[in-house]
Amino acid sequence: MSIPNPPAGAPAPQLPPPVPPVGVQPPAPKKTNVVAMVAMIVAIVGFIFACIPGALIVGWILLPIAFILSIVSLFLKGDRKWMGIVGLIVAVVGTIVGFIVFFAVVATSFNNAFGGGETTVSQPVEKPADDAKPADDKKPAEAAQGTRENPYPLSSQISNDDWTVVVNSVNTDGNPVVADANQFNDQAPAGSHYEIVNYTVTYNGGKKGLAAEVQVAMVTSAGNVVNSYDNLVMLKDGFGLDEMYKGASATGSVAFAVPDGDAAVVRVTPGLLADEVFVKP
Repeated sequence: MSIPNPPAGAPAPQLPPPVPPVGVQPPAPKKTNVVAMVAMIVAIVGFIFACIPGALIVGWILLPIAFILSIVSLFLKGDRKWMGIVGLIVAVVGTIVGFIVFFAVVATSFNNAFGGGETTVSQPVEKPADDAKPADDKKPAEAAQGTRENPYPLSSQISNDDWTVVVNSVNTDGNPVVADANQFNDQAPAGSHYEIVNYTVTYNGGKKGLAAEVQVAMVTSAGNVVNSYDNLVMLKDGFGLDEMYKGASATGSVAFAVPDGDAAVVRVTPGLLADEVFVKP
């Protein structure tokens, strides 16, 4: 049957849209992998925070989240999975960088807290004797002053950023002092005697410290270290756990059981990680 022609000047008839064959669906538009995009953004932000010492904790929270989202995005359908791969790489690298920054901050803080800076010593001024002989140019060079072989004299000021320590005196006959201080004190072990070291500590740090941070010991001529806690006794002016702010000072004494006939020297460590300095009684 033929279709009649439309009258002159009339619009052409509209044909219906083509119908796809049965069973064939039109192609669906591609969807963006939103999880991958979020993972990449979170990873980048976490990486930035991981590089900032004061904001490390934020980076450590965001980077694991980005890592998990990146892995999840790789198993989801959608376009732009490359963003998930980028997020995964950035999350792993950011975590490594965060650990490096963290350990660098901890090392710096630990050094500032316990290092105490460079140790310097100021010796007491002594007037030269009138009959003093000029120095012999051929005399062999002595060991560096402050070592066990060439200790500083008493009353020398041993200082760093945190502490100033002065060994005031050494009583090589400390048995009567120990016996008089407390009736429960033990006698010195056989073949040894007590020596009493009196010293003053001054705190120079910015916040506060404990007098116990300053360590004092005696070293025998044979090289053995004698600590006060080896034979712990109570003294009337013994040192305690004095809490000190900047400018505060404390003076006290400690006792050491030194072998008889031994000329031991005093070893001062002005801080937990400070350099050792030796003082001659």
